[in-house]
Amino acid sequence: MADPLFRRIAFIGIGLIGSSLARVVRRDGLAGGIVACARSAATRETALRLGLCDEATEDPAAAVAGCDLVVLCTPLGAYEDIARRIGPHLQEGCIVSDVGSVKALMDRAVKPHLPPGVHMVPGHPVAGTENSGPESGFAELFEGHFTVLTPSAGTDEAAVRRIEALWRAAGSMVERMDAGHHDQVLAITSHVPHVIAYTIVGTATDLEDRLRSEVIKFAASGFRDFTRIAASDPVMWRDIFLNNKDAVLEMLGRLTEDIAGVQRAIRDGDGATLETLFTRTREIRRGVVAAGQHIAPAPPEDRHGED
Repeated sequence: MADPLFRRIAFIGIGLIGSSLARVVRRDGLAGGIVACARSAATRETALRLGLCDEATEDPAAAVAGCDLVVLCTPLGAYEDIARRIGPHLQEGCIVSDVGSVKALMDRAVKPHLPPGVHMVPGHPVAGTENSGPESGFAELFEGHFTVLTPSAGTDEAAVRRIEALWRAAGSMVERMDAGHHDQVLAITSHVPHVIAYTIVGTATDLEDRLRSEVIKFAASGFRDFTRIAASDPVMWRDIFLNNKDAVLEMLGRLTEDIAGVQRAIRDGDGATLETLFTRTREIRRGVVAAGQHIAPAPPEDRHGED
């Protein structure tokens, strides 16, 4: 039997992403041992009950002892405090990675607290659902989806390849990218759509009672999609917007200008402009489908979808 990819992995946070990756590690025997770290006793008990880990603790410093891989799976706002706490307890050769949606943050908040000889390989699996908690995870979450790694120049190549191997075992297509470029790309493909979803559902919430009840009753597919997105973890998304604010604000500015153009076209009865826009955007959808990124991951029991 081949040696596992890692001797011992610590998941700091064991929600949807962390628990899904832990399931992959268990399924494929990728680690000799797994420790989960969570503040909530109920979460720790659930992780142990589900067999996601061998040990569970609320202390990040204790969790990372003896580990050769540490994966941060918490909201972004907790990164710096965690890095400060675990830094003195990381063994030489350990790899510190993460699953966050903002990658430049790792250089700002985590790297300064890592001792020499510890390798940082930031990662972002571009997959997820609106659910949270260890029970919401499933090993198939990452299959057919991209995971982006953003190691800085000079990062140990062997460490990067080990993280690539981990995500490929999870079924991900792995790409490397500059952290700043990643944050700009995700601002328009993920972060701004969430801003729009939260805002439009908030607008519906503020409608007068009769109209609001009919919006919910007659929700069409577009509004249903918005409500699904807007059901995502509010703490996680608060931290994403605050930590990627420059890129998000830039993309929101562009979007605002484009919406103003659409307003003018509608007001002026300019059907040609509207049709041109809708034709161009249709091509983007076709590109998404061609890349196989049009189907959101779902737990195995939900794979049949709605009738």
